[in-house]
Amino acid sequence: MARSRSSRLGVVFSDPTMQRLAEQHGPAPFAPHPFPLRPPYVVLLSSIVGQQLSGKAADTIWRRLTGRFALEPEVLYQAPTEDLRAVGLSYAKARYVQDLSRFALEGGLQGIESLPDEVLIGHLTQVKGIGVWTVQMFLMFGLGRPDVWPVLDLGIRKGAQKLYGLSQRQELEALGERFRPYRSHAAWYLWRVLEQ
Repeated sequence: MARSRSSRLGVVFSDPTMQRLAEQHGPAPFAPHPFPLRPPYVVLLSSIVGQQLSGKAADTIWRRLTGRFALEPEVLYQAPTEDLRAVGLSYAKARYVQDLSRFALEGGLQGIESLPDEVLIGHLTQVKGIGVWTVQMFLMFGLGRPDVWPVLDLGIRKGAQKLYGLSQRQELEALGERFRPYRSHAAWYLWRVLEQ
């Protein structure tokens, strides 16, 4: 099985197709490279806001939300549902925001940075509106974890189809094995393929 390795210049893939992408796009924003640290509550909140929306629509709603409310669990938990809906959230998403806020207020986000991936997925999917995909995005973009492989993501499936001719879940799982322990990096490069 081909393996990925890390060099002082960044992650190096033994898969030539993925290595070309890495050279073309530069370091992905995950460990061992520097990555932006953001509070878990804010990262999860932005994931809920952006679910099933285009990037532009999600950005518009996010700007409205941040323009009207402080991004604090106490504030958003107490916000009336109709006020959350007024910034563009659906009724369901307004309830998800309130449930995430309740979870945070009860201490559900404390110490989560140290939990293993599978444990964290089980822990966070207790919150309404947070599924496996959302937690995988949090693991990648909130915690900078280098080895997450979100095969349920449409972009990953499309990128893998375009580059490798693979689209079935079993095929994608097998493809991901080529990129361990840097599957997050490979996923990021597959998304870049779709932007070209």
